[in-house]
This record gives sequence, C-alpha cells and structure tokens, in this order.
Amino acid sequence: MSTYLLVHGAWHSGRCWARVVPQLASADHRVSTPTLTGYGDRQHLLGPEVGLDTHVDDIVTLLVEEDLTEVILVGHSYAGLVISAVANQVPDRIAHLVYLDAMVPEDGETATDVLPVTQTMIELALRSDSGWRVPPLPELPPPAGLFGVIDPADLAWLRTMLSDQPVRCLQQPVRLDNPAVHAIPRTHIHCTARTSASPERRPVPATQPNGTPAQVWELPTGHDCMITMPLELTELLLKLG
Repeated sequence: MSTYLLVHGAWHSGRCWARVVPQLASADHRVSTPTLTGYGDRQHLLGPEVGLDTHVDDIVTLLVEEDLTEVILVGHSYAGLVISAVANQVPDRIAHLVYLDAMVPEDGETATDVLPVTQTMIELALRSDSGWRVPPLPELPPPAGLFGVIDPADLAWLRTMLSDQPVRCLQQPVRLDNPAVHAIPRTHIHCTARTSASPERRPVPATQPNGTPAQVWELPTGHDCMITMPLELTELLLKLG
C-alpha cells in the first residue's frame, strides 16, 4: 500500500480530487486530499496574511501529525510550489514528487518567476478594493472553458468549489536549500489540450535533480484533468504506487 497526498491548486479545494480518490483507494492505497487554508470549507480563514508559507505549513503539519512516510506527493498547478517547499522541509517523508500540470520552481523563485503571467494577477489584486484578493480566472468559450473544463455538469460542479486566492501566495519565494530534496524522484504530468490563452510552460530539463532521466507523461485534456480525465490520471498515478 502506498500513501498518496493530493494537493489542489489555486482557487480550488480538496473536493476537486473526488473522482480520483475512489480509484486509488480501490487499489488499496491510502489517499489524503486536504483543503489548503482559505479555500473551500476553509474560506473563513482567508485573509491577506495567508501565503505560500501557510499552505506549506498545512501539508507539513498533516505529514507530521499523521506520521506519513514514503508519500507520493502530488501538486496540481500552484501546488507545485507547495510540494516543492514541503519536500525541502521534510524530505525523509517523501518518496516521489508529482508535478501535475504544475509550477516547478528553483530555489528562491516565486510564482511570477515560474509563470510570468501571474504578475498581472498580482498587480490587479494590489489595485483592487481588497488589496489582496486574486479571483478565479474567467470562464472562456470552448475549448478553453474554465481551467479546461467545458462539460456543463462539470462546470457547475467546479464553480461550487472555487474561491479567491490571497496574493501573498504568488509573492513568497520557495526555498530549496536542503540538499536532500534533490534526491527525491520526480514525475511531471502535462495536460496537452492547450489553447492560445494557455501560458507558456517552462521546459522540463532532460535530467532530474537526482541525476536520472526526466519522466514526463501527458494527458490529452485541459488543466483540471482530475475532473476531465480522472481514470486516465489515476492510471498514471498508480504506476508510481
């Protein structure tokens, strides 16, 4: 049995994994899908002080309190920053890092360094009435949809779990100063159904930090693949268990 810890991206909540969890659990794996501070049923905790460090603490605390080890840690989108920083703090608890259509930072980088388009979101948030709220991306006509979701029923479900993102999450740098973090194997899963509105993805280096060849898998769907292709995503994740 393996332990999968699935970390949602910006604006979402742990509910976004609902179609993946039963598939992993039916294969006798342990699955955890926490909701980060300020999202979903934890929206009441949203505030300008919530940042990347808050979300890293969420996951580190979960790992320590539940004494989870040999964890396959999956980060979707923004959570690529989160899982990187988590692995830096507790590398001995992580067996594999999975970057699911995710931001992949280097030491000292912020979301803007990895995905420059986020600078526009930061500037809009700072000029807004709140001064810190980043609303979800707007829904676009197909094939872009909302995070790549275009089915009406799926869209209706997705909208129920979206909430604002604190700007501090995009401003804080990731620290990767623990040499042990570089020994952890990585897998990148890319969603390839991209449109003209899709931001440019940073290329994956041919060699992982641990010296082994890069492992990059693809899913022919939009960004929220856990909603649009949950079975296919699960099949890929099970290869790591």
